[in-house]
Amino acid sequence: MSVLLLGLLLPLALLFLMLAMERVERPLRGDSVSDQLEIFLETARPDEVETFVSEGYAPALERYWRRRRLTRLLPGRTRT
Repeated sequence: MSVLLLGLLLPLALLFLMLAMERVERPLRGDSVSDQLEIFLETARPDEVETFVSEGYAPALERYWRRRRLTRLLPGRTRT
């Protein structure tokens, strides 16, 4: 009985694992990361590029998006 149950549940568990991995993999695909990196490097300030070089992509991108959100919230400010 337990072998039969294992035989039925194992394929379902693998299917759910594959679906979960697809969700994790989607943002990491080369196109989306390279497009974001290109946009970041074209419009980033020197201090944000320095953060990219010293700390990596994720902290620099977070700093960049935080600046963009703040610029959007301030009235009368032009976007940079």
